[in-house]
Amino acid sequence: MKPHSILSIVFLLFIFSFNANGQNKKQEPGNFIKVNLTGLVFKNYSFQYERVLSKKVSFAIAYRTMPSSSLPFKNVILDASNNNQDTKDAIDALRLSSSAVTPEIRFYLSKKGYGRGFYIAPFYRHASFKASQMKFNYTNSSNVQNSILLSGKLTANTGGLLFGVQKALGKHLCLDLWIFGPHYGSGTGSFNGIPGTPLTQTEQDNLRQQLNDFDIPLTNKTVTVTANAASMKLDGPWGGIRSGISFGFRF
Repeated sequence: MKPHSILSIVFLLFIFSFNANGQNKKQEPGNFIKVNLTGLVFKNYSFQYERVLSKKVSFAIAYRTMPSSSLPFKNVILDASNNNQDTKDAIDALRLSSSAVTPEIRFYLSKKGYGRGFYIAPFYRHASFKASQMKFNYTNSSNVQNSILLSGKLTANTGGLLFGVQKALGKHLCLDLWIFGPHYGSGTGSFNGIPGTPLTQTEQDNLRQQLNDFDIPLTNKTVTVTANAASMKLDGPWGGIRSGISFGFRF
């Protein structure tokens, strides 16, 4: 190798080493692992990893899961049901579970940066919701009441914008406040059930009416009832609001 080539390589290595050392002196810990504390109230377990990419920008991805359980705040809802036995039976039987993956890009607007201060974060969310033992009552021609249990899944894809503030608590701890994060998109779902015995025409008509009367605002609903099965397909807009308080570890 020629002498000038060796000198060029040494010079480049020196420049790289100088820049890297300068950056290391200035840079804060660039990784965050956080747990959402407020989600625990709703039986949700939510974790987020955030990686600082530059002083003003970071990437984060969150995973949320709710194991199959009864409706959150079930007792409060039961107390408000005005002693309607059908409503109470339906709420007691219902089981819910859900999960979601939410990647986001954060833009920090404060002077401190490096994962600190006020931020704006566009995000995408893929979520799924499962429901089982959705109880619907119907009557036959003799006005005898029976019931059917529907189970199924709804999947939603939404996009939104989160406004928040992240604060360092010493060198290795942090507090992340999700102030307001509206998101909007679409969702599709299908819920199906099989009756214990084949349905008569009167029972089919009555069950079909019960399913059509099940009100879900702004959602297209397709109900199909035969002697041996019932289904309810959903398709329409979907949205929500992200908010909460997360506590985390910086490293």
